[in-house]
Amino acid sequence: MSKSGRPKIVLCDLDGVVWLAHIPIAGSVEAVARLRQAGIRVLFVTNNSFSLLSEHEQALKNIGIQASGDVISSAMSAAVPMRAGQRALVCGGRGLVEALEAKGVEVVLAYEEPGATGPFDAVVVGLHKQFSYDVLDDAQRAVRAGARLIGSNEDSTYPTPHGPTPGGGAVLAAIATAADTTPLVTGKPHHTMAALVQDMCGDVVGHELMMIGDRPNTDGAFARSLSCRFGLVLSGVTSQDAVRDFEMHDGDMVASDLSGIVDQIMGLS
Repeated sequence: MSKSGRPKIVLCDLDGVVWLAHIPIAGSVEAVARLRQAGIRVLFVTNNSFSLLSEHEQALKNIGIQASGDVISSAMSAAVPMRAGQRALVCGGRGLVEALEAKGVEVVLAYEEPGATGPFDAVVVGLHKQFSYDVLDDAQRAVRAGARLIGSNEDSTYPTPHGPTPGGGAVLAAIATAADTTPLVTGKPHHTMAALVQDMCGDVVGHELMMIGDRPNTDGAFARSLSCRFGLVLSGVTSQDAVRDFEMHDGDMVASDLSGIVDQIMGLS
């Protein structure tokens, strides 16, 4: 396949691309169907570490998209640096708990066990709706005592139908600041997430992939890390005015939504 041809696999972000708070963006369900009908595999690559994998898959099924085995989340990436038998203080949702426990890690939820004593091998952070000053204090104390600070992602905001809300990156930044440390971030656009995607894609190489997302600094940078093309949609957190600040590469696309990107993909020979 030439660099200008259709991709074999599309890596599709969820929040701001397929839906906003699980409410489908107009045309997105049909756009995914069009890709699959053209023989293009679609994998959903999300920095949402809050939800269980089954919840991601069920939410997609609820809007008409079958996605069993096709979701890669930043919760999965956050578990990669951990080893079985280690102990983690988790400041995040059930998705992180699921991924860590699957790895054999002992999980302590910061908001359920305030003042939990160490030692901890890591403090693992994601979107955390129960975040509080006490959780912040427990987390920074664990890091200062030697725990590694791992962030599932560094997205400062989370798109909703009513505008952006604080994201997992905002929580991570607070803990990193309080602990005076630099976290290991595993989700998009970083190497750990890229390695998970490459494992899922098998022998499909960079120019046969396309990443579609709503964040140039996350999804666009992730495309660069995979040496693949990027499709930027304006249905999430990025406005038309911000597009000029993003350096477009050969083969990149911009459209108002996922349907518009798929229109452009289908026009490729």
